[in-house]
Amino acid sequence: MPRKSNRLTFAVLATGAGVFAMLQSLIAPALPTVQHAMHTSQSTATWVMTAYLLSASVFTPILGRVGDLVGKKRTLVAVLVAVLAGCLLAALAPSIGVLIVARVVQGVGGALFPLSFGIIRDEFAPSEVSGSISNLSAVIAAGGGVGIVAAGPIVSALDYRWLFWIPVAIVAATVLIALRYIPESPNRAQGHVSWLGAALLSAWLVALLLPLSQAGRWGWGSAKVLGLFAAAVLLLALWLATEARSRSPLIDLRVMRLPAVWTTNAAALLFGAGMYAIWSFLPGFVQTPSAAGYGFGASVTESGLLMLPMLVAMFLSGVLSGRLEPRVGAKALLTTGAALGALACGFLTFWHDTQWQIAVVAGLFGLGIGLAFASMANLIVGSVPPEQTGAATGMNANIRTIGGSIGAALTSVLVTGHLQSSGLPHASGYSHAWALLALLCLAATGAALLVPVRRTSRTVGSVRTGPTPAPARVR
Repeated sequence: MPRKSNRLTFAVLATGAGVFAMLQSLIAPALPTVQHAMHTSQSTATWVMTAYLLSASVFTPILGRVGDLVGKKRTLVAVLVAVLAGCLLAALAPSIGVLIVARVVQGVGGALFPLSFGIIRDEFAPSEVSGSISNLSAVIAAGGGVGIVAAGPIVSALDYRWLFWIPVAIVAATVLIALRYIPESPNRAQGHVSWLGAALLSAWLVALLLPLSQAGRWGWGSAKVLGLFAAAVLLLALWLATEARSRSPLIDLRVMRLPAVWTTNAAALLFGAGMYAIWSFLPGFVQTPSAAGYGFGASVTESGLLMLPMLVAMFLSGVLSGRLEPRVGAKALLTTGAALGALACGFLTFWHDTQWQIAVVAGLFGLGIGLAFASMANLIVGSVPPEQTGAATGMNANIRTIGGSIGAALTSVLVTGHLQSSGLPHASGYSHAWALLALLCLAATGAALLVPVRRTSRTVGSVRTGPTPAPARVR
């Protein structure tokens, strides 16, 4: 087998990123099982998800920048080892506290996304970059869907610990292949890691995301929530000031201000709000007993199967986008993907009385996810210099996650704000939530329309920052 093979490199990157994406959603349907097995409370069990979210948000942009500086392969292997250790610790965890720590370690894997995009840009021929990024984005998008679909059967047939044992085996093999066959990236950024910038970035992300994820329990008007939001604003302002003055910033704010970058990030924030809220609340909707006046009383496995059209559609559309991007441009694909998300949520607002309607809507939203994921990555990669790829794509993934947290929090308020005497949400709560998500995806469509159109250059590596950036390869 040749030491350098783009196909093998892509397979390794896709496996690592796909497993991490799967770990994002794989544990969510099994939380009640984990709570019962660990003899803990529901509020404590939710930290299994919250700890993972916070960890991934912190490590994704920081390690993306580290990869730009010290080498993407070296950083990728270290991140894969961390994911392996986190999965092994979770599989063996004797208590909920250890499991939460294991999820923090797994969250380091968020850096796999920007590192993988950077390696593709560095190692693949310019003509292969767009299609490869689209295919990888399709795998990442589908990985989250696989988690939702596979969780029920795995827990039913085996045990919730196998949700981690299976990734242990996959990631272990991936580490060994990556060490031998992935080449080290030739493009390195100049400077050093700004640890002050990293600390401030971590602080404001935690101060923002923690109250968003816990406000339903703490109360939106509680001192903890309001205090953390205020701290997030102050820390963000301090981080921006520090980065602007730094000779070696963690995130180059000049790159973030590029028109193609900030508009794509705005679309990512808004579309992420709709996407993660659908992933979080649609399975719960179909699992609601029909006695509530809606829902189908589906099991975890049955609700996962209803999400299968979304999984298939987002993988196929993600792969298809790589073929369409050279012809229609990444901007058109992002706009179409966001519009399909808005259309799906609009249909869901009025059209959720039968299971086949849910399946159709899920498939439609999946088409939108696949197109949007692939086009966002291509727009960012095609608009920044090679040595900034990891940091820029890491921030894009992070902004999408922040949007997801905001969308899930707003959806939770609408769904759980007024409950029936049985403790179940009213149907109107879900209808209002779907309508809000439609508006958020529609706003994402508007942001996508603002992405500038550029046609003159088709070489990814030619992009440079400066007062007048050279035209990028995206259209």
